[in-house]
Amino acid sequence: MRPAVEAARFVARLAASCVFAAAFFAVLVGSHVAALPGLTRYDTIFVACVAIQVALVAARVETKDELAVLALFHGLGLGLELWKTDPRVGSWAYPEAATFAIGQVPLYSGFMYAAVASFICQAWRRCDVTLHAPPTPRVALALVAAIYLNFFTHHLVWDLRWPLTAAVVLAFRRTSVTFATAPGARRRLPMVAWFALVGLGIWAAENAATAGGAWAYPDQRLGWRAVSLGKIHAWALLVIVTFVLVAELKRRKAAQRAVADELDAPARAPTAAARTPAGWR
Repeated sequence: MRPAVEAARFVARLAASCVFAAAFFAVLVGSHVAALPGLTRYDTIFVACVAIQVALVAARVETKDELAVLALFHGLGLGLELWKTDPRVGSWAYPEAATFAIGQVPLYSGFMYAAVASFICQAWRRCDVTLHAPPTPRVALALVAAIYLNFFTHHLVWDLRWPLTAAVVLAFRRTSVTFATAPGARRRLPMVAWFALVGLGIWAAENAATAGGAWAYPDQRLGWRAVSLGKIHAWALLVIVTFVLVAELKRRKAAQRAVADELDAPARAPTAAARTPAGWR
């Protein structure tokens, strides 16, 4: 297959995996033009995101298992938002009013984290992702817990993002990911490089989101400016949290299927044997 054709098909798969994220940004931009009657702009975004999520599941673009994953990340994201927007922390703020909110955090904000999880779930399925030589689940989940906790604690004690990054590089140094770029074509990429590339992509999307008024960092309140390059590091760490949790959920789902198949095998065996000619046994 010619490289240009393979690249085009791979980009098409990635674009299809961004269906929820693309819809979210379309709603974000459109909310500046029109809002639902009786609702603020932030509430309009929330209602539209719920409707989009329901439509994607109904159309089987997303599965019910993937919806459960997105709900998990929506909750994790809201927890982080509540801390980051607390006046004592002030990492960023939502300057507009919202009825669908918890404290100062509009509920639509959780969908930003769900959009990252949606992309990873969709890309995993569409690109037939396979991990090679990953760290043990115990090590990977311990890293995820430490990274997520550091998003909260670095405002109070030491910021451990660089030691945690070093731990990620060490834990995933032998890990690679293979994925289908097109029918009959597979490529391999070191896992650490994949984390960095996705973090870079989300940073670019974050620039678009802040330009669209989704939220504002302290240095953007007097006028929009590009998001700090340091946010690439933060997003890469968040991607690690997302990817590891998605991978673990998929591993457990596969293990459950394997157990179910093993339990069903004795019941199927006599039927198969009865249909098999004696000379083939």
